[in-house]
Amino acid sequence: MTLSQRYAAILDYFRNNVPGAESELHFGSDYELLVSVILSAQCTDKRVNLVTPALFAAYPTVEALSKATEEDIYPFIKSVSYPNNKAKNLAAMARKVMADFGGKIPSDVDNLMKLPGAGRKTANVVASILYNEPVIAVDTHVFRVARRLGLSRGTTPRAVELDLERHIPLDIRPIAHHWILLHGRYTCTAQKPKCSECPLAAFCKSFPI
Repeated sequence: MTLSQRYAAILDYFRNNVPGAESELHFGSDYELLVSVILSAQCTDKRVNLVTPALFAAYPTVEALSKATEEDIYPFIKSVSYPNNKAKNLAAMARKVMADFGGKIPSDVDNLMKLPGAGRKTANVVASILYNEPVIAVDTHVFRVARRLGLSRGTTPRAVELDLERHIPLDIRPIAHHWILLHGRYTCTAQKPKCSECPLAAFCKSFPI
């Protein structure tokens, strides 16, 4: 099987069987998505979804958050990973959005990456979900699955991102991120992957046929 055939088979499976894949983060606005994605770094979406309702009730807009200190924010997010650093980043992010972007969450990856707490993965997630930008965010799940399936030999998230974007059509890149991520979260898990029940085993470079 050539690399092009592998991509075609895997994408066809997802297209036909997981057409409605989307983020599992709960959000109701651009601002809420950005905050949730920042909080989700090295943390589960489930945990983030538990803490954000109270946080958003206290700070319903980026303007409201911009007036908070990291000490104000910390109690709301203390159960997520790295809460001190994330509280500091959220306060600084909100102030920068107000000062540099007129209170509007930027739409392009480069400007999103200027925000405290928003690395390339976060910027790609936000740009693809909010603005349907043709980018693919590479988190630990996407990185692992892409390499196991033989979609990339990249040894860094950026290298895997470039490989995926080189072979995945522009129009499906935003949803392809969710296809691969969710496959990694529930089937191709880091520990004890469910290879025997994986629908992609026939196309997988790592599965012993």
